[in-house]
Amino acid sequence: MNLTIENILLVGSILLFISIVAGKTSYKFGVPTLVLFLGIGMLAGEDGVGISFDEPQLSQLIGVISLNFILFSGGLDTDWKAIKPVMKEGFALSTLGVFLTAIGLGVFVNLVTDFTIFESLLLGSIVSSTDAAAVFSILRAKNLALRENLRPTLELESGSNDPMAYVLTIAFLGLVVNQDQGVAAMIPLFLQQMIVGAIAGFGFGKLSKIVINRINLDFEGLYPVLVIALMFITFSVTDFVGGNGFLAIYICAVFLGNQYIMHKKTILKMYDGLAWLMQIVLFLTLGLLVIPSQIVPVIGIGLIISLFLIFVARPIAVFLSLIPFKMKLRRRFYISWVGLRGAVPIVFATYPLLAGIDKAGMMFNIVFFISLTSILIQGTTLSVVAKWLNVSIPSADKILTPSEKFLEEHPKTEMREIGIPQSNKVVGKKIVDIEFPKSAIIAMIKRDNKYITPNGSTVIKADDVLIVLSESKNGIKEVFKALNIRRFSAA
Repeated sequence: MNLTIENILLVGSILLFISIVAGKTSYKFGVPTLVLFLGIGMLAGEDGVGISFDEPQLSQLIGVISLNFILFSGGLDTDWKAIKPVMKEGFALSTLGVFLTAIGLGVFVNLVTDFTIFESLLLGSIVSSTDAAAVFSILRAKNLALRENLRPTLELESGSNDPMAYVLTIAFLGLVVNQDQGVAAMIPLFLQQMIVGAIAGFGFGKLSKIVINRINLDFEGLYPVLVIALMFITFSVTDFVGGNGFLAIYICAVFLGNQYIMHKKTILKMYDGLAWLMQIVLFLTLGLLVIPSQIVPVIGIGLIISLFLIFVARPIAVFLSLIPFKMKLRRRFYISWVGLRGAVPIVFATYPLLAGIDKAGMMFNIVFFISLTSILIQGTTLSVVAKWLNVSIPSADKILTPSEKFLEEHPKTEMREIGIPQSNKVVGKKIVDIEFPKSAIIAMIKRDNKYITPNGSTVIKADDVLIVLSESKNGIKEVFKALNIRRFSAA
């Protein structure tokens, strides 16, 4: 069955519906939904229903677009205060850890296969990074409550380690194609990708905040669309100037997620849904791309490589990367275990396919099998291993992320009417620029004997009376502090 314009929507919508319904019950059996999405894609492919989808270039495009949404959504949900204390550990894992994993696995692959050393190192590079889609999805779907700083470390690593894996993949792919090129050529490429990507991400984050808060769109539903446009601009411009677009959009999203922006709740909710949609689309697409009958011949060698990666290469890389830092042994072991491989390695594996190198097909099938076994073995045991290593805490004690706190609905039990004198610093400012406490809302504004319902773009005027609702008396105190008012005043 060939996909055409006439049936692609029908087939796509049916696969999407099946994935959502099947995913609803998958965790009752301990199976991550990502595996389910891959499986449905494979069943719908050439060896199953018979859908022919030999489109590595299209799959790569879908992968890049999907990863934009997944990384951006993960960044929006990342607490800067939580990741700041673990920045050094996260950077070490996302650079040195990835490099050591690639080299260690590459050497092993060279010993157990007939791949050349450069082909082996290329395979090691492709699967060297932990997958943001898998880590964000499984950690959050399982609602794991981990001890302080552990979850931010894992999410920071998975969100920022793709640049190193990308650079290594491109560098060793170049060496396979052109063996006269020196290994040292990857160093300036890596530095350029990381530095330009980080600067662009922060710069576009600040620019995006200004645009979102100043553009004054007439419809609330346009704000998530605006953020999508800004996300793609950040990625494409960064990539165009030689930086890593994935790192840039992650940093941009982390910045925006920790700022006061217009209609933030609407943006967060829409991105959460879009991230799930993109995960389903991505894993379905990759499932369609692979042909199960071609996986069978590589199961033996694929399993050996996968087990070496999980139990040897990844732990050694983690322990060596974290030598300079004080961290309990059980936490190091758990970080080693959460080395989930998923969609990113499979997307990276399309680069050798498109380059047309020898053994690219075999390499793709091995990478697919490694990702599948990683999600099955590690993804299904995260909760169990966390309990064994005593790094989990009761769900009731779980620390909520800023977006989770922001989206929570708490009853507002305190109300105050607060008058704004002409001399107050907030006069002439938009509500979004005041940095109003998250535990309180301005329900209405009394202005010239009329009541108006405000939003983030509403400008505070002299002699306004703000009708404020808060969760507690402490919230009211924070409101007075934000408004620079020492005592209660009302009209």
